[in-house]
Amino acid sequence: MLKLEMNPSRRLLIVYAHPDDESFGSGGLIAKYAAEGVQVDLICATNGDVGVVSSEHFKGFQSVAELRIAELECAAAKLGLHEVVRFGYKDSGMMGADTNRDPACLWNAPQADVTRRVVAEIRRLQPQVVLTFNRYGGYGHPDHIAIQRAATEAFRLAGDPAYETGQPPYAPQKLYYSNIIKWQIQLVIWGARLAGKDPRRLGRNHDINLVAVVEHIEPIHAAVDVSAYFDVWDAASQCHASQLGGGFPRLPKWLRKRLLPWQGFTRVYPTPSRNRIDERDLFAGVVVDEPLHT
Repeated sequence: MLKLEMNPSRRLLIVYAHPDDESFGSGGLIAKYAAEGVQVDLICATNGDVGVVSSEHFKGFQSVAELRIAELECAAAKLGLHEVVRFGYKDSGMMGADTNRDPACLWNAPQADVTRRVVAEIRRLQPQVVLTFNRYGGYGHPDHIAIQRAATEAFRLAGDPAYETGQPPYAPQKLYYSNIIKWQIQLVIWGARLAGKDPRRLGRNHDINLVAVVEHIEPIHAAVDVSAYFDVWDAASQCHASQLGGGFPRLPKWLRKRLLPWQGFTRVYPTPSRNRIDERDLFAGVVVDEPLHT
């Protein structure tokens, strides 16, 4: 577990499923806030041990899980994460896979148990802002969906004094879902069709449905400029070499800064009055308290 010594007054907790979700999904955001002195903590719910790994990546590692955790630690150091909390569940694999039936996988873990663990970390780390996946888990992965449900429920329960964890209650102020830029996915769908591929059956195992991804994209309420942190973001993504370091070649940096300078997020709480971008900072409106003394 990586843990840096910090004592900031702004704190962000990200609740994700796999080693690499933090980099591929939110690397720019993490790098930005960490550089600005925000305490950014990560819950990684699984060991990522169902991921397909080529033999050349196994040098010195005894298992897929050991390799994936080492990659996560590399990325966490690059991004400046304060602490990585690993729950240690088995990866469930994609929806409908035989691995979904493993009793030790996250998809089969009782949601109440996972929720309790997230509540305990919220109360210990006391983030003002919590970030997790959208309701579809980004691209329909069962682990993403399971941890999203647990994190959303934990956000509600953490401030309830009747919910017992042996800790004082603590209520975060804001909850966000990570988002996907719609036009970018639509461009990939167009490219797949042009190449004669079915956009409903993409990926190494033909189990990623980009049409469903677009159908489940939620409104963006916060757009955070991360264009100054592309180098750090890319370096963290490259730590996950066994997962292809990001999956596909990125656009040239100058073009990314022009077309994709920001990452978008859905604000779940406080409830938006309209479905439009009205924030440029996840800490907008947050009441900053005293730094923690742990």
